[in-house]
Amino acid sequence: MNVIVVIGAGSIGQAIARRVSAGKHVLLADLRQENAEAAAKTLREAGFTVSTATVDVSSRASVHALAEAAAALGEVSGVIHAAGVSPTQASPETILKVDLYGTALVLEEFGNVIAPGGAGVVIASQSGHRLPPLSTEQNAALATTLTEDLLKLPMLQPEQVKDPLQAYQLSKRGNSLRVMAEAVRWGKRGARVNTISPGIIITPLAKDELEGPRGPGYRRMIELSAAGRAGTPDEVGTVGALLMGPDGAFITGSDFLMDGGVTAAYWFGELAPK
Repeated sequence: MNVIVVIGAGSIGQAIARRVSAGKHVLLADLRQENAEAAAKTLREAGFTVSTATVDVSSRASVHALAEAAAALGEVSGVIHAAGVSPTQASPETILKVDLYGTALVLEEFGNVIAPGGAGVVIASQSGHRLPPLSTEQNAALATTLTEDLLKLPMLQPEQVKDPLQAYQLSKRGNSLRVMAEAVRWGKRGARVNTISPGIIITPLAKDELEGPRGPGYRRMIELSAAGRAGTPDEVGTVGALLMGPDGAFITGSDFLMDGGVTAAYWFGELAPK
């Protein structure tokens, strides 16, 4: 049986899974077993075959064990990586370890088991698009440094990364660069991988941000964007389904920004820094 692995049991991971997992076995993994079980119950009640696992994406042993468990269930035809922490939830060090290093681990370990014809989607963020341009050398370092050496990069040390938002932006820019590099390796197995960079999508994590210290800034982003509203997990699910399905067969190593025009307004509109 074909297996779809969902890492991070939140709304976006579930929304993509619902679009691509009919007739397949869903392995739903989260740091907290109760989160995985709650999401699994919802999917089972909608007719999906689901099993659960716990995973800590910042631990190689944990990610490796998940990849082995997935491969034991059948052919791993899809990977949806939607786990992460936001700037309000964690320190710069934790954000880099979970969002940057953790994503590199997932791409490496699942790149070793992904089936021919398989596809992966990593959830990055519009935040990665608000970081000023990096140098060619910095881009290459984030994309290709050995996973275990990634957090040792000079550009990621505490004296360089001083606040959670900067850590988050660097991590999410790093995700899209890493996916571009990994697409080369996944391609040798006949598989594809892409990132989606959503803007403000109404999820529990986004509600934390909207109610946190950055809430006024987030609301301003929504008001001054072309769409004038936040997005929904189902809208991200639609893009995920394209990228993981036959209609996306020519797309790999790409990043899809879907933020209602927030980034456009940030660089060239009313959200531009004064």
